Amino acid sequence: MAQNSAFVSGFFKGIATKTAFSKLVTSLYFVYSTMEQAFDQTNNGSVKSLDDPELRRVPSLEKDMEYFYGYNWKTLVSESPATRLYVARVKEVAEKEPYLLVAHQYTRYLGDLFGGQMMGGMAIRSLGLEAKQGVAFYNFDEIPSTFDFITSWYERLNKLELTEEQRQAIVDEANLVFDLNIGILEELDGSPLRAMFLLTVNTLKLKFGVK
Repeated sequence: MAQNSAFVSGFFKGIATKTAFSKLVTSLYFVYSTMEQAFDQTNNGSVKSLDDPELRRVPSLEKDMEYFYGYNWKTLVSESPATRLYVARVKEVAEKEPYLLVAHQYTRYLGDLFGGQMMGGMAIRSLGLEAKQGVAFYNFDEIPSTFDFITSWYERLNKLELTEEQRQAIVDEANLVFDLNIGILEELDGSPLRAMFLLTVNTLKLKFGVK
């Protein structure tokens, strides 16, 4: 409950202003770039079996980064302190215990897929983003049925040949990943209450056709 409350509060901070949201997108870009590079480089069969191209987020994040920062965005951004911790953990796991990358796949990809459409919609309404720009990260256009995809993914997850010790280690790593993600959200500048207010007001405007 404490983790969920911190995540929700942090996400609302992230959609309080475009500046805060662009910082969140920046952190996600660095995290996913490191993760997906690790997935490409590993020979671990468990990780490979769950690494679906439809889930990859870096191309979408690059679109969002260009929207917020312009075509030369790569020269303008850097990792925040919390992002550096997250990235360092991914690199450590990839080098020492690559099977633990399964926890990163599960926590990030399935969390994004579960809540992506809702979170992307909230960001659009709260920030008044033009023509749904800046939220490509939350769109999984190549997955027509979220329910069917997640069901299939879980089936493959359950079939992984892992010891009980490894299974528990993956669960522990998933909890750590959640905390690392909260760390990114907590360092954002923004008011959760302001975001909730803007979300409510802009939703009403949308429903009543008011600009």
